[in-house]
Amino acid sequence: MLPARRFLDIAARAALRAEGDVEPNPMVGCVIARGESVIGIGHHRRFGGPHAEVNALADCARRGNDPRGATAYVTLEPCSHFGKQPPCCDALIRAGVARVVCARPDPNPVSGGGAARLAAAGIACEFTGASPLATHLADPFAMRIEHHRPWVILKWAQTIDGRTATRTGESRWISSEASRREVHRLRARVDCVLAAIGTVLADDPALTARGVPRVRRIARRAIIDPRLELPEGCALLRTLDAAPLTLFTTAGATERSAERAAALRDRGVEVVACGESGVVDLHAALRHLAGAHDATRVLAEGGAGLAGRLLAAGLADELRVYTGPLMLGDGHAAPAARGLDVPRLADARRFELVRVHRLGPDVASTYRRV
Repeated sequence: MLPARRFLDIAARAALRAEGDVEPNPMVGCVIARGESVIGIGHHRRFGGPHAEVNALADCARRGNDPRGATAYVTLEPCSHFGKQPPCCDALIRAGVARVVCARPDPNPVSGGGAARLAAAGIACEFTGASPLATHLADPFAMRIEHHRPWVILKWAQTIDGRTATRTGESRWISSEASRREVHRLRARVDCVLAAIGTVLADDPALTARGVPRVRRIARRAIIDPRLELPEGCALLRTLDAAPLTLFTTAGATERSAERAAALRDRGVEVVACGESGVVDLHAALRHLAGAHDATRVLAEGGAGLAGRLLAAGLADELRVYTGPLMLGDGHAAPAARGLDVPRLADARRFELVRVHRLGPDVASTYRRV
């Protein structure tokens, strides 16, 4: 394995330890190496805290290693501005590193430009895609900065033949307890859990993280509810003290049901009209979550209709698919997504398989949009 890939892989795995703790900042990892030897490792541990490069330099000091003349491998271009922390470029310059290797440029116009600043100080700085893990680590951050919306993770549990429920709507449980635990861990690390009103009416979910040793983020629940059908007494309203709730509806619904909308707002529910003709504008809803709530990652769990709309609109950036060892073979059973018009394979939405692992009897697959 090339040194750049090896060290950037290590840096990325270190950064992933802080998933859910650093957002809306990006997860970043840094390895400082001399030749083939690692002399320091660090990652951004929490929002507002020291950045990866500073922590890696501190690790060098704890080990008794001098970083002067060494190479810093960083998953994201070192920042060049004063924010909650001073510029990482300055720390690397003071430490006397000879070279910096980055997995990708910083897309933020406020903090970007670190490579040029390092070069002006006589430090060679280069970018490489040698480590896909490191390169893709900041994709959610880049999505919010460049497209003003969060990264959307679309999740479902399915049978071997791709069905998410029987023809009568029975779905508990297609996936195993191990898979459900992983989903709750994911809920505890994302900014928002998104579902459609159909899922709420059918299952009355709370959409909170339960049975998790440490909830890193309190995920906002967001419901696509074009006609303001959220039932009184539902689990989402009963758990408002556990996590905030946003209803995305339409202007017509808020006009027709003004008293209902006002009553929900009085209870602390955010009611946002973003759509006409009975259809919620998903682009506008996601932009609201990013702009109003700094949402970087959204976990969508809301049924075949919402899945189809997200896929059709190009808004599903990542898929988490949990396949249980069941076969239905029923053409009327619920599919994972519906509503797409795909007459040819060439029209299919394409995804790259990036991870597969076993969870009890299930297979968990992660895909990324190509």
